[in-house]
Amino acid sequence: METTQTKQPDCNIFLIGFMGAGKSTIAAELKRQLHLELIEMDQLIEEQQGMPITEIFAKYGEDHFRKLETDMLVSFQNKTNTVVSCGGGIVVRPENQAYMKQSGKVVLLTASPETVYERVKDSSNRPVLNGHMNVEYIAGLQEKRRALYEAAADIVVATDGKTPEEICREIADRIL
Repeated sequence: METTQTKQPDCNIFLIGFMGAGKSTIAAELKRQLHLELIEMDQLIEEQQGMPITEIFAKYGEDHFRKLETDMLVSFQNKTNTVVSCGGGIVVRPENQAYMKQSGKVVLLTASPETVYERVKDSSNRPVLNGHMNVEYIAGLQEKRRALYEAAADIVVATDGKTPEEICREIADRIL
């Protein structure tokens, strides 16, 4: 008998959510469990641009970076069986939501502001949080983006207090 761990979705899985929600960790686990191709959008953008995201933000601004994300989503339209770990701000542009929905299922990973802070507090590559590394700022930014995340999501999965395996099982059970 086939289990959900050996099935593959007939589409892509786009993981969205605030930084520190667990997108990279869950993407790697979904790759392992469902035998999917894995794309880390931020990492791929850095490789293609030849510089870290912090430098892209500093040199060209957030709007330029958001356009790079959009261009990349367009390039994924013919892909299948791929899990894509998206940057935390991918939902800021409405067209990005449409591109993700056209070629896959969008999974919103959520985490409390306290959990996010614990996960990112020692990171220096979070340009949106530079100078604002605290729970209150994170909570405010999460609230600003909440409606965008929820509008884009096909399913929502809370990550607080769960193992990556549990989260992936929940995603697989709801997508497959």
